Amino acid sequence: MAADRAGKRAALPQEDEPFEFFRGFSEIFISIGLVILLTGATMLLTIVGGFALMTLVPLATAAIAWWWAGYFTLKRRMTLPSMVLASAYGIGIVIFAFALLARTNLDERVIGIAGFGLSALALLLWYRRFRLPFSAFLAGAAILGMIYALTASASNLAPIATGNFGLLFDLTESPAFATATLLFGIGAFLVGMWFDTRDPHRLGRHSATAFWCHLLAAPALVNTVAITLLNGGGTGLLAIALVLITILALVIDRRSFLTAAIAYIAVVISWAMGETGGTGWIYILLVLGAFITAIGTWWVQLRAWLMGILPDFPGKSRLPPYGSTE
Repeated sequence: MAADRAGKRAALPQEDEPFEFFRGFSEIFISIGLVILLTGATMLLTIVGGFALMTLVPLATAAIAWWWAGYFTLKRRMTLPSMVLASAYGIGIVIFAFALLARTNLDERVIGIAGFGLSALALLLWYRRFRLPFSAFLAGAAILGMIYALTASASNLAPIATGNFGLLFDLTESPAFATATLLFGIGAFLVGMWFDTRDPHRLGRHSATAFWCHLLAAPALVNTVAITLLNGGGTGLLAIALVLITILALVIDRRSFLTAAIAYIAVVISWAMGETGGTGWIYILLVLGAFITAIGTWWVQLRAWLMGILPDFPGKSRLPPYGSTE
C-alpha cells in the first residue's frame, strides 16, 4: 500500500494540489438527472401528503437522498452526484428542523441554535456513514450558522440595515459577531490541519476533507483580520498580516488562504502605489495579476526554500513533502 501510494504521488505534478470535483461528464449528466428527480419526488410528496404533512416532505427528501447515496456514493464512488445528494440531504434536514421547531413556543434564538445544531449533527452522521469530504463543508456551514444564531443581536447586525456588510467582520464594530467568525475560522483551520497531517501525500479522503475545512477557515480568518485592520486605518499592519498569511499558506501548502486574501492584496498594492483614481486601477490589476501568477508559478520552489530555512517545529514532518524544487 505504501509503495502504491508513493507511485501515485510521484505521478502527480509537483505543483499539484489534488482535488476532484467530478471524474467525467457522465457525473455531470447524472447529477443533472438527480436534481430533476429529487425536485420531482419532492413535488410529488407535497401533492400526495397535502399541506398538513409539509414539515415531513423535507425529511422524506433527505431520506431519499440517504437511500440513493448508498448506490452513488458507496457503490459507484461518484463525486459530483454524491455532493448533490449530500446537499439535498442537508437542505431537507435544515428545512425540517426549522419547520418542526417553529411549531414550538421556543425563543427565536433557541430555534436558530437548535435548528442549525441538529442539522450539523445530521450532516456529521452523513460524513460518518458515507465518508464524503464535501459533507464536512456542509456540517461546518451548519456549525457556523449555529454560532451566528448564538451571537446575533440587533446591535451587531445593524450593519446589514446600512448595507455595510464589511462591518460585520470588524472586531471593533461587531465584536460578538466578528469574534465568533474568527473563533470558527481557527477551529475549522485546526480540524483541517488534523486531516492534513493524517494524509501528508494527499492521496485520500483525509486530504479532500481538509480542503473543504480550509475552504471554510480561510475566508473566516482572512476577512476578520483584514477588515479589522483595514477599517482601523492600519494598512501597513494589513500588509504585514498578508505576508504572514502568505507564509502560512506556503507552509501548509494550501492556496485557499491566498485566494481569500486577493482583494486585500489589491488594497495593499493600491496603498503602496499611492494611486487609486483614474487609471490607477489598471496598474493595480497588472501588479496583482503578476504577483498571483508568480506565486502560483513558483509555488513549489518558494515553499521548498521557505521550509528549508524554517527551524524544525512540531508537525513539520507531517506536512506535504517539500524537498524537491524541480
